[in-house]
Amino acid sequence: MNDGRMILTFEEYAEPGRRLASVSNCMFGLVDTHHFPDGESRLRLPVDLPEKVVLCRSLNTPNEKLIELILAAEHLRNHGVQQLLLVAPYLCYMRQDKAFHPGEVVSQGIIGKLLASYFDGVITVDAHLHRVHHLGDALPMSMAVNLTATHPMALFLEQQQMKPLLIGPDRESEQWVASIAKLENLDYCIASKERLGDKRVEVRLPECSYHGRHIVLVDDVASTGYTLEAAARQLLAYKPASLSVMVTHALFVGDAFQRLKAVGVDNIWSCDSIPHPSNRIHLDRLLGDALQSCLE
Repeated sequence: MNDGRMILTFEEYAEPGRRLASVSNCMFGLVDTHHFPDGESRLRLPVDLPEKVVLCRSLNTPNEKLIELILAAEHLRNHGVQQLLLVAPYLCYMRQDKAFHPGEVVSQGIIGKLLASYFDGVITVDAHLHRVHHLGDALPMSMAVNLTATHPMALFLEQQQMKPLLIGPDRESEQWVASIAKLENLDYCIASKERLGDKRVEVRLPECSYHGRHIVLVDDVASTGYTLEAAARQLLAYKPASLSVMVTHALFVGDAFQRLKAVGVDNIWSCDSIPHPSNRIHLDRLLGDALQSCLE
């Protein structure tokens, strides 16, 4: 064991992990992962481990990743690591916080307890919480840190020199839209939506002057993209100067990204919480500041 600090990440999140290690003044290491034909994983971790280790992995497409995290965490504990943290810029299974129908499993609390049993603390960004408003209520641990990406997103918009009108596609997006607008003194408004099915969403835009304006649709998660697509279709009818989408977490399930481009969205920007071609906004400094506080 040595008395340093190490960030360990997996190959798919290597570059953001390297940036985080650099701003956090930590050693950097990769978890060597091999997948056998039967679907099992073999992991190989560095041998010379410090007392404080941070596993860094974004938990989109989570099921296989969770198993590998547990394997790595148990190995690290068995080899003397005293403080073990998880940086999961995107945190899975946070939406299901109640049983909506008889027999449904409430996954949020189960996954929260699982992570709390292996890690001393978790740092994430804009966790998708609904009825549970504090991350510590979902993850029963002393360090459950839910950061928001609104400041780096606002700085990115400032660099575009657009002074856009921000629009939230539904009421859930208002907290992020309002925060970014306040930081940059921008106009904003919030639409309403009604979900009519898995692929059918009706969006109602508020009364506002859209013609000739640079417009940015803002949300925390782009999953199927149907809400953003429905809003974009309506906005383009007003002939804005430009129409962009900016999200924290770029899930873009299936052909969501391509559909947004196909309807005429000029720019699609996302944070690097989930690796995706749309990544333009780095979160290493935001995560690094929180990590420094947790490691002290």
